[in-house]
Amino acid sequence: MVIALNRSELDREMRDRLDDLCAAVHAEASAEPASPRTAERIGEQLVALGYLTEDGLRVTLDVLGKGLLGLAEFQPVERYAQPIVTVLGALSSGFLAASRRAVFEQQESMQLSLLKAVRDAQWHLKESEARFEEVATSSASGILVVDLDGRIARANAAIGEILGYSAEELTGFALLDLVHPASARVLGDALRALLGGARERVRQPQRLLRKDGDVARISLTVSLLRGADGQPAHYVAVIEDGTELMLLQSELNRQALHDVSTGLPNRQYFTTHLESALRRADPVRGISLFHLDVDSFGMVCNSLGRPTGERLLVHVSQRLKAVLAREKAMIARFDGDEFAVLVENTATTPDVATTVAEINRELSEPVYFDGRGLAVSVSVGVVRRPPPGAEPAEVMRAAEQALRRAKASGRGQWALFHEGQDADERRVDALAVAMPGAWEQGEVDVRYHPVVALAGRALVGVAATLHWEHGDESLDHLTCAALAERTGLILPLGEWHLATACGQVLWWGQGSGSTVPLHVGLTRHQSRDGDLVRRVRRVLGDTGLPASRLMIGMPVSVLAESDAVDNLTVLAELGVGTSLDDFGLGPDDLAVAAELPIRSVRVAPRLVRRQAGGEADFLADLVPLAQRAGAQVLVDGLETREQAEWWRAAGAVAGTGPFFGDPMPAGAFHEPVRYD
Repeated sequence: MVIALNRSELDREMRDRLDDLCAAVHAEASAEPASPRTAERIGEQLVALGYLTEDGLRVTLDVLGKGLLGLAEFQPVERYAQPIVTVLGALSSGFLAASRRAVFEQQESMQLSLLKAVRDAQWHLKESEARFEEVATSSASGILVVDLDGRIARANAAIGEILGYSAEELTGFALLDLVHPASARVLGDALRALLGGARERVRQPQRLLRKDGDVARISLTVSLLRGADGQPAHYVAVIEDGTELMLLQSELNRQALHDVSTGLPNRQYFTTHLESALRRADPVRGISLFHLDVDSFGMVCNSLGRPTGERLLVHVSQRLKAVLAREKAMIARFDGDEFAVLVENTATTPDVATTVAEINRELSEPVYFDGRGLAVSVSVGVVRRPPPGAEPAEVMRAAEQALRRAKASGRGQWALFHEGQDADERRVDALAVAMPGAWEQGEVDVRYHPVVALAGRALVGVAATLHWEHGDESLDHLTCAALAERTGLILPLGEWHLATACGQVLWWGQGSGSTVPLHVGLTRHQSRDGDLVRRVRRVLGDTGLPASRLMIGMPVSVLAESDAVDNLTVLAELGVGTSLDDFGLGPDDLAVAAELPIRSVRVAPRLVRRQAGGEADFLADLVPLAQRAGAQVLVDGLETREQAEWWRAAGAVAGTGPFFGDPMPAGAFHEPVRYD
């Protein structure tokens, strides 16, 4: 124990000890028996103060020995020399004895502290081991403690369940002996890197060998367990059983790549398979890609419900599998009612026509759902032997283009992809998608051409058509309308077309007094537009053109649809003139003309060309039949005087076409009186 004193306190303490020491010398000189013990206590007190070491004691005795003999109170020297030596010896003895006891006490205290530390460490170790046992026992993860030689020192029950061993059986096993041979080397390299400090932790998917010989797919995490000196002592491996997770991931992957209803591969899976099939395709026979669309599927869903439609698609998938069972083929379901079939052709693979016919023959056999027998057909687009270096997306696009052509031909049809046709279609598509921008930039305008009476050649109407100056190319009305139909632009463009023409014709009439009607032909999409009547009424209201001066023409073929019939009927009730365009000789054409409020019919240009080609006899009866239906006959596409005269003689009242002038911009159009 050390008594902390400041300088003044220490000086006072030393003076008191010196006084005691001098008193002890005097007592020794007078032969008092207690004086040696007094000097020993002074030595003990010096030890207790803690400011004097054994080396310091020698210096102190040297100073006291010389200093005391020099003091006046210890004269003569001969009398006090012996007492001084005796007292200083006693002081030394007391100092050394007290110092020895202090050392022993310190050693004992240190021993007790060490014993307590050891006891505490053992207790903490046991507590840590108990905690480890509790964690290891209750953990669902496998835990292995592995020595630096790679042998298992401890294992919990969870790893035993994963591998089929007991914890005792695993003790002493070499860890790498439990790892599948294909990945043991990888794990061994990782453990060495971990031990060398190159890595802090090892995480790997692994395959461990079970006791029964099966493979357990696990996730392994290994770290180092270090001792008190900071040096590596063991590896600790935590093992998660990944079997169920991998099964779940596998199922999720399967669901992500397959259609739920039919179980067939979906578009994503099919595209990946197509890519590999293109690479390995036979250089001579190649592959065939079929893109199928189920005809009338919308009708089935609309009438019987979507669940029945899905059951029908399952049936279609089963029939496709049956037809292609002998081929190396993948069948996939795309969106809605679309399927795809990839056939890797062999010497025995049937030709495309045979395959499509067999598919439709299988599907023509009714399948019964809730007592209803359903039979369908498919339209098919086919890509035959695409080049091995083709991109999958490009091959699928080609099949889709072929399918579009097949559907345009009717139900149950198929079409083969041709490069030339595709190039033309892509050009048309490029024009169609560029048309909105061209319209906004003013490249699309309205052109006008006369409707002329065949008898007398007077102007009896003005026809308004669309025109597009596309670079060096001029696109006429039929082309513009067809392009706008492809994208749906025809509805806003058609309303603008009608409004522009109505305003122009009204302006001409204000200057010349002309009241000839405006003829505007509609496309199929426009004719069926649910807002057609509202659009026409808005244009007439905005421009002020009387309804009686507007003649709206609809393709005769579209009037088989109720929406178009309703539109035509309401327009007629509003006072708008109605016409049947592209009129032919079919009985349905004549029936429509008789049943609907039609003011006129326009003979199709193809009939004009047939008449000019010598097929005039059967056309002579066309005009009287139309007249008996209550309609005037106009002829479209007249190119020569002879054609105009023949149709005039047949009873047609008016005509249009190159013979009477090409379509012109509004500024260049003049109202001619006669066309002689």
